[in-house]
Amino acid sequence: MPSRVLLLFGLALAALLLLNANGREIGGYDSQPTKFAARELVRNHTLTLDRVVLLLPIYAERPGFARARDGHYRSAYPVVPSIIAAGPAWLLARVGGMDLDAPFVPALTAKLTASLLVAFAIVFAFLIARQRTSTRAAILVAIGFGFGTNIWLAGQTLGGHETVAFATTAALVCLAGPGMAPSGWRALLGAVLLALAGAARPQVAPAIAVLLLWLVVRGTGPRRWLPVAVVALGAGIVAAFNIAWFGHPLGAMLRLEALHPAVHATTGTFTLPWAGAAGLLVSPSRGLLVFSPIVLACVAGIVPAVREGWRGPLAWCLAAATAEFAFYASYKVWWAGHSYGPRYVLDVLPLLVPVASAGMAAIAARAVTRRMAIAALAWSICLAATGAFAYPAEQWNMDPKDVDRNHERLWDWRDPQFVRCWTHGLSPQNFDLFHADAFRRLPPATPYSGIGNQESGIRNQEPGP
Repeated sequence: MPSRVLLLFGLALAALLLLNANGREIGGYDSQPTKFAARELVRNHTLTLDRVVLLLPIYAERPGFARARDGHYRSAYPVVPSIIAAGPAWLLARVGGMDLDAPFVPALTAKLTASLLVAFAIVFAFLIARQRTSTRAAILVAIGFGFGTNIWLAGQTLGGHETVAFATTAALVCLAGPGMAPSGWRALLGAVLLALAGAARPQVAPAIAVLLLWLVVRGTGPRRWLPVAVVALGAGIVAAFNIAWFGHPLGAMLRLEALHPAVHATTGTFTLPWAGAAGLLVSPSRGLLVFSPIVLACVAGIVPAVREGWRGPLAWCLAAATAEFAFYASYKVWWAGHSYGPRYVLDVLPLLVPVASAGMAAIAARAVTRRMAIAALAWSICLAATGAFAYPAEQWNMDPKDVDRNHERLWDWRDPQFVRCWTHGLSPQNFDLFHADAFRRLPPATPYSGIGNQESGIRNQEPGP
């Protein structure tokens, strides 16, 4: 037991250090209101953003800073990540390790919280894999999940994906073990974690619905409906706040969707999934198989999934991943606006961890598949690291034309985003958070003067699911 604890602690520490090795937050339009709301919650005990807008009026023009029914400015995105981030910020401020008026505190809070959540998700991925494979193979699965995909990018800011990765992997630790009966305290805890994921990103509802169906089908007696009640309660609480603030159960999401014709050159929200599915898989600048071919390890887990059938968790995890992927493929802005690589499939990846783990024995059984897996892992880590250390300084999303309005660029193999990153080199913002100015107290006469320092002048993400 002590050696196991040391292994988990070492894995978490190594993940946390690597996630923070670039020394900067990789934020964007989507993450700005979330990180400022976290500081407002700690400093002024409110989730309103009035002070932020007052001191930097340009934020009033951004859709992420939405005017609520009560006249206050609030984040147009779910506030759960802000509430979670307030914990580390409060603790550091309480022990004197961080001044809430320091210029880079919002960025520091976002980066620290996101990296902590993703580090935990990587540990949970190891625990999921260890239920089905050896310790060495489970470490490789955790590395592939955390650093061979854009999960690495999820640990750079508060975009909701970091909370989904944490909550979903934690839920699968409780639910996805071989021969594990999804009932009792495991089912309830798993439901609480799924409710947390849904509160952070309502877009993961398709995956949550499939997993809840699994709990109902495999459960027994009236108690099998308790997980559904837990998730429904969580959704009801979120909807109540959204109605109180914005007059709709989905909050300000409809306002964001209304921007698509002007911002993304699209009409409507959903369409047939074929073009989106192709883009999410093989687009040179958004394709999962281009950026993270290591996910093909899941193919080896299909046979164990078929062997288990619907009695085991693997088939249900595959069904949940398929439902979530189909949802994003049907979304007209499947490329996720200004981002690096396949951002939306981040919410699918935790569901593939048990499947990949089940296929590790088959991959290790033959030399050719081992070599292919090593090569795929090396390439995947290289491209994920490229995003962590180079994006968005390469300006690919805007140069030579805005990709949101010139969609053909998503299929241009002559100018893939990752190649542009290699050509441009490392981001000049690397290690900004390692500077003393990130923590130094400001003069009392200039509170919040650091807000302007959060502006990078680069759009990383645009309104969308």
